[in-house]
Amino acid sequence: MLDALRRALRRRALRIGDVAQHFSVGEASIKRWLKGDGLTLARLESLAALAGLTLAELAQAAEAPADHMRRELTLAQEKALSDDDLLSLVFIVILAGEAWQDVITDFGVPPPAVEAALNRLDKLALIDLLPGGRVRPLIVRDIIWRKAPMRAQFEARMKPQFLAMDFSAPDAVYASDVYKLSDRGAAMLAELLEKHRRELQALAAEDRRTSRLARRWHAVLTAARALDTSGLRQALTTKRG
Repeated sequence: MLDALRRALRRRALRIGDVAQHFSVGEASIKRWLKGDGLTLARLESLAALAGLTLAELAQAAEAPADHMRRELTLAQEKALSDDDLLSLVFIVILAGEAWQDVITDFGVPPPAVEAALNRLDKLALIDLLPGGRVRPLIVRDIIWRKAPMRAQFEARMKPQFLAMDFSAPDAVYASDVYKLSDRGAAMLAELLEKHRRELQALAAEDRRTSRLARRWHAVLTAARALDTSGLRQALTTKRG
């Protein structure tokens, strides 16, 4: 993301001195920020704005696929992931920008099993295995999943977590609202949800880079659907009766 920011500033012909003057700080501070030192999310957002980008647009620019990266999986690749829980877990952890070793420490999976999954991901052309235990994903972060089979795995593995969630619990984090929209408005809503997804990716990347606190996994579901009013209609009719 910092590379994308530097490119955006150069496109605007903004030099280090120009940026320093804008923020009323020394050039040394700007150089540190552009290396990631002391760069908070608020500062990153301000730098992106100076470059003419929102945080979501900056994240999108950073995730722009290189020549070796793809935006979609083949059906065979997606089926292989959906048929193997461990394989998909390792892939999603890598795609999230985290270390594959987290599968061992966070989920208690034996190292040989994780290493076997890495080798299979490499054979499926989903990652490149590099020297020193490093890996490089061959799929962009904002991947487009098919309706099946990976979305079927979501139905089986992730959806139940949200259905079982106690939304009245004090520590529950959620937001819910109802809107009346045209087809055009609904399409724009879908675009906003995708933009929100990219903003969350930027937040996770920033937190991973700067936070000294312990981190844990969070599941996020962003969804919208046409409202089924039949139950509310029936309840209101019964109440009036």
